[in-house]
Amino acid sequence: MEDEKLMEFGFINSLFLFLLIPILIFVYWKYNSNKKETILEFSSLKIIKETNVKKNSTRKHLPFVLIVIVLSLIIIALANPQIVTKGVEKGVNLGIVLDGSESMAASDYEPTRLEAAKNAVKSLVTKISEKNNVGVILFESGAGTISYLTPVKEKTLSSISSIQQGTGATAIGDGLSLGIDMVSSILDKKRVIILLSDGIQNSGLVSPEQAIQYAIRNNVQIHTIGIGSEKPIYLRDDIYGEPQYAELDEVTLRNISDMTGGNYFKSLDEEVLNQILLDLSSNIEYEQELSTIRDWFIGAAIIFLLIDFYIIYGRYRIAA
Repeated sequence: MEDEKLMEFGFINSLFLFLLIPILIFVYWKYNSNKKETILEFSSLKIIKETNVKKNSTRKHLPFVLIVIVLSLIIIALANPQIVTKGVEKGVNLGIVLDGSESMAASDYEPTRLEAAKNAVKSLVTKISEKNNVGVILFESGAGTISYLTPVKEKTLSSISSIQQGTGATAIGDGLSLGIDMVSSILDKKRVIILLSDGIQNSGLVSPEQAIQYAIRNNVQIHTIGIGSEKPIYLRDDIYGEPQYAELDEVTLRNISDMTGGNYFKSLDEEVLNQILLDLSSNIEYEQELSTIRDWFIGAAIIFLLIDFYIIYGRYRIAA
């Protein structure tokens, strides 16, 4: 992995203007050399001895040094220096992709897995910044949009409260692909999805692997939360009378988060689930941005220029 750059230049070719500085120094040196020869030619040795050369040398050349500094600062400003910052001002597009399949009716969470997930998600929404857009996707045998991306928390919270328990299978890929489309719909923001599921992909048109590739192409980061318990949870008997249990595919959920730069979390009860989403609300990663610091260099150039004017024309000006 490459090291992150701390500073970049918007117009880096402007730095070639620094090639003018050595030329300017040479011209200044040449001018002073010719001037010195003229003084030696027409001055008496007595006058030269009376002159404190060392004392005046620094003050004599200081205005030129300051001019070189001013020009250097202006050249850097023309190159538009920019520092890397976190895009807190722009915020994040956050998509909540929630499993609403039959297994989410299990009562090992209080009152059910789905209701516990809804409460935890609502707590997350109330804590994140209003600069972030939040949308909600619900999936079971298929997937649908519950709430489109919006910075209005009340609308999102109302939509989450209206979610009803489903009886379908688990289409994780369909839910993710719809969530990826949603968080990609508004540009210039970090794209993040939080996936909450307690099952194994057993339905839908899009596989988790296809959803992962789709997320990578759209630069979407996915955090996954596996909702489960210490022991298998009985759901019902199948048509043959065999008991069916809720199963959690941790391998797939880990793969989704690892491949997209997110994190995987395993929840064992509603308290752990609430803590996971609380931590995520305060640790959402923002997109890196470049903020120009050109004005800093322009301001410094003006300050050095004023100092130069004061040295030349002020109280302690150098006598001609």
